[in-house]
Amino acid sequence: MFKTPFYSRKNIVVSENPYASYHGLKILEMGGSAVDAAVSISFTLAITLPHLGGFGGDYFALIYDNNRDEIYFINGSGYAASKLSIDYIMDKGFQEMPTHGLYSITIPGFVDAVYTMWKRFGLIEWPKILEKPTKIAEKGFPTSYTLFNSIVKFREHLEKDQGSRITYLSKEINSPGNMIKIPAYHRILTRLSEDPRDFYEGEIMEKMVSYLNSYDMIFNEEDFKRYHSEWDKPLKTPYKDKVIYEMPPNTQGATTLHILKMLENTGFEEYTPDSWERVETFLKTYETAYCIRDKFIGDPRYMDIPPSKFLSNDFLEKTKEVCTSIHRKNIGGDTTYYAVIDSQGNIVSGIQSLFYSFGSYLTEPNYGVTFNSRASSFSLDREDINSLFPGKKPLHTLSSPLIFEGDKIIAHGLSGGYYRPQLHTQIITDMLDYNMDPQEAIEYPRFIWKGNEDKVIVEEGISIPSSKIKKASIVKYGSRLGVAATAILYEDDVKGGYVDIRGEGLALGEA
Repeated sequence: MFKTPFYSRKNIVVSENPYASYHGLKILEMGGSAVDAAVSISFTLAITLPHLGGFGGDYFALIYDNNRDEIYFINGSGYAASKLSIDYIMDKGFQEMPTHGLYSITIPGFVDAVYTMWKRFGLIEWPKILEKPTKIAEKGFPTSYTLFNSIVKFREHLEKDQGSRITYLSKEINSPGNMIKIPAYHRILTRLSEDPRDFYEGEIMEKMVSYLNSYDMIFNEEDFKRYHSEWDKPLKTPYKDKVIYEMPPNTQGATTLHILKMLENTGFEEYTPDSWERVETFLKTYETAYCIRDKFIGDPRYMDIPPSKFLSNDFLEKTKEVCTSIHRKNIGGDTTYYAVIDSQGNIVSGIQSLFYSFGSYLTEPNYGVTFNSRASSFSLDREDINSLFPGKKPLHTLSSPLIFEGDKIIAHGLSGGYYRPQLHTQIITDMLDYNMDPQEAIEYPRFIWKGNEDKVIVEEGISIPSSKIKKASIVKYGSRLGVAATAILYEDDVKGGYVDIRGEGLALGEA
């Protein structure tokens, strides 16, 4: 194992950034709840990893209330602008949804979702929670490898937008560790600490709408004012003698559960975890599960089949007979995941994203809001479940499972875009079926199936027969095939935190 787990009797935090983990832990030490810590972590990540999950992105979380033994789901995904329609996009000359730019943006749900979650479960005053993230924004912070490499990689795109130039390129960052200070972040956190709804109803909103409309008049103030995140019930399914919860539509959480249900009786665990036989067994389920996703999952208000029936064996068996191909392009994306378990056994499994690195590449300069590119997931096919429509939410790649195994609860998540269900099921089965230590499971070599190319990408360490080499591409171990983290509530109130060798994450807890 490359990284060492952190164990604690009190609480545990895992995230992709050391500052975020540290700030979350400090909130817990002050007597805050897992949700209080999650708020601090989320805003710290928005500052330190703004290319992955900033203010202009989306947020989802599964929240386990140990006292009530209940799981809650907060949906912080946004919808299309009221003027954004198939006809409008096609009149602009597009044959498919643009990947970046103005037309790739949905209303950001991150700020409202985190605030709504806190209003229900928070213990510490809102301004107090935002103090440390605001201080980082004021003083600046050393640039991480992840942020530095992304600024270098996407510099050409960022230079084309005035707001992105001001926000990310006003000072030359020559190497990781150089100090970066973005004054806009201090301004936005100062306002949000006073009133988070300023993002949707106040000056921040006005600046965002004005800036977006300088490109094209498709957003209006009402699009932001009417936005509110939503509570919902998670999906769940048995897996052998465990119970696994996932996020419901419009997320692709159901796809993770579909894959696990199809794998359950295949006997794949008879193969070694690095074997090509295991890979091929998993690939067969991926094709069917992704076909189901692409044909049926989207904004639940537009779905023909209610989510409550989505996991029935009857639905799955009937669909497997006719669902043998996919039609949606499978693409990656950048995300950041974290988990918190407090001393009372409450859990937050949270995930936030702009979709692609730096999302749309557009940034409102006064408050440093880089907008997501989530509308790129819409289709211009009017018969598609994810056809573009004003006020509609797209199929969303963000999800993260909670696993109940006897007295043990596992919170797990990772980056990975459309490939997330594939990677989730590999790590889950590594832990549950191959009995790997959680740290070993996170670090174990991975593979993904690129359905639109019928190609398999495998990390070094997966065995590939010479007869299959044309179907597979080998990447160096430690690639960015998802950056994972896991937090576990064990019996006797022991908590464990595990972070991925593929990222810069840190697990922390009280001694």
